Amino acid sequence: MSEGVLYVVATPIGNLDDVTFRAVKVLQAVDLIAAEDTRHTRPLLRHYGIHTPMVAVHEHNEQERLSQLLERLESGESLALVSDAGTPLISDPGFPLVREAARRGVRVIPIPGPSALISALSAAGLPTDRFLFAGFPPRHASRRISWLKAMDRETSTLVFYESSHRIIATLTDMAEAFGGVRHAVIARELTKLYETFLRGTISQLLTMVEEDPDQQRGEFVILVHGSEPRAGDPVTLDETFILQLLAAELPVKQAASLVARITGRKKNDLYQKILKMKGQKL
Repeated sequence: MSEGVLYVVATPIGNLDDVTFRAVKVLQAVDLIAAEDTRHTRPLLRHYGIHTPMVAVHEHNEQERLSQLLERLESGESLALVSDAGTPLISDPGFPLVREAARRGVRVIPIPGPSALISALSAAGLPTDRFLFAGFPPRHASRRISWLKAMDRETSTLVFYESSHRIIATLTDMAEAFGGVRHAVIARELTKLYETFLRGTISQLLTMVEEDPDQQRGEFVILVHGSEPRAGDPVTLDETFILQLLAAELPVKQAASLVARITGRKKNDLYQKILKMKGQKL
């Protein structure tokens, strides 16, 4: 019996030409495509002349479909998991299938490609060395504001998805949670005909969206500049950096003892870490 393979395939987030050659080949070759919504995936398949059978697997039925799909994988069939747009599992269904397939030893292969998250980051002009993808904010206002405030001191760039129905409410709550002067970017309708990037403070973006009904349509990625360090914030110690500095000047035991006092870590653990670091340099 041949081994089944689960391919996690990224598909275009707007422009159908953004699909990769590899993704097209995989979608042509697999036995079945598990699509979040077959109505969304069908135009892509039609565009590339792909006739592979499809089955809908979405948040309302993925648990009941799970055993059937796993049986097919374990019988040697190959499946492709796709979402409506972009990379599956990024605020899309599919996690239970991937987790269980991996647990059972089924080979899971990612087919990389479009992602609204990464596309927005690449063109936003905000720091990209560290970012936190938070997904969709809660729908209810009371939960949303407290959820946002919990991220107020996060220094990484914050990335959110949002729909046209809640864009104004979410921007309003962001102004309250992060402050209206925090710099942010809205990436709307990425890779589509009306793709738009709006840049400014959160308050300015809120005004732009409120005053232009066209900017209230479509799908949104909201990127918010991370918080600047504030007085009273705890200092983050780079343990490895401190170890390297002290181990270069002091005997190993003394360096480990000092770093243990600074960080609260066990001296023996630090001692072993220094020895390992020194061994790697030899």
